[in-house]
Amino acid sequence: MKVEALINILGADYFAGVPDSQLKALCNYLMNRYGIDPGHHVIAANEGNATALAAGYHLATGKTAVVYMQNSGEGNIINPVASLLDERVYGIPVIFVIGWRGEPGVHDEPQHIYQGMVTTKLLEDMGIEHFVVGQETTADEVAAAMADFEKVLSEGRSVAFVIRKGALSYDEKVIYQNDYQMTREEIIRHITAVTGEDPIVSTTGKASRELFEIREQAGQDHSRDFLTVGSMGHASSIALGIAAQKPDRRIWCIDGDGAALMHMGAMALIGSSGMDNLVHIVINNGAHETVGGMPTVAGGLDVTAVATACGYKHVYSAKDYDRLDDMLEEIKSKRELAFLEIKCGIGAREDLGRPTTTPKENKEAFMAGLSPSVK
Repeated sequence: MKVEALINILGADYFAGVPDSQLKALCNYLMNRYGIDPGHHVIAANEGNATALAAGYHLATGKTAVVYMQNSGEGNIINPVASLLDERVYGIPVIFVIGWRGEPGVHDEPQHIYQGMVTTKLLEDMGIEHFVVGQETTADEVAAAMADFEKVLSEGRSVAFVIRKGALSYDEKVIYQNDYQMTREEIIRHITAVTGEDPIVSTTGKASRELFEIREQAGQDHSRDFLTVGSMGHASSIALGIAAQKPDRRIWCIDGDGAALMHMGAMALIGSSGMDNLVHIVINNGAHETVGGMPTVAGGLDVTAVATACGYKHVYSAKDYDRLDDMLEEIKSKRELAFLEIKCGIGAREDLGRPTTTPKENKEAFMAGLSPSVK
């Protein structure tokens, strides 16, 4: 169905969420209609953040907001749903629009399989009534479901529309770009040229896919890399956990701006740790590129100032390859906690592949490379 029809049926004028590739039609529509507007549309740091924004909107207006997200974000909303929205607490209604990755019977990537299996069950466990929208679902059927939901919402309870692959369409295009010239794949190539045998933890999305292909092109194995294919926002904490147990190894984390924002408290934890064998790199293109390119607030944020305030010993920034190489060499020459922000353009190769190994195979190879005695 056309996304415009869904918006009209929902009847909302406030939207907060985290972009999802299966909701690209909705995301592009919201960007064309509202852009980033605190009064109508906010791209949140994480899904729990979006839910709290929706609660604030309801408290201020008495109206119901829409929170959109990929189903992987259900875990981030459990706390605010249970302890804030629930009718036995404040009774604040929210309309959730959830992209269904990993739907049973539909091919998807490994990190989405289990989440896809439990998507509707989690909603049931949270007491959220839901309606599934597929390619054959008509606007009349969605409108009928929304009419049934009105009573639920009036009782201070939340509802959800679960969106199957290809269920929403939008004819207009949105082009996301910035003024930076470096590409993420080439940046990662420069990083791997310096890291040598050091372990790397890479973040969710295209960064890990590019790292995998760079190793393949170089004829290298993948025992040095832990590819965080899911669990967005947690790569830096994984790296910290490894660094604390392997003080004799320098650990590099290749992070993204959207991921770093999602759980920014990790930066405070890392900074306070004083872990002198950890290097935290944030490739900042100011976009949720893997799921379509919608902007993050990091494009206008002084990320290095945040890192400095969090306690990183050395903080660097680069926006061209010469400075990037200089900064990487300087970081390598020191043995202290370091943070490097790299300004990056938006875009990736159209033929960019995906890892040909499974997550478990990646884990086993990485653990063997990190600690050869561990089986």
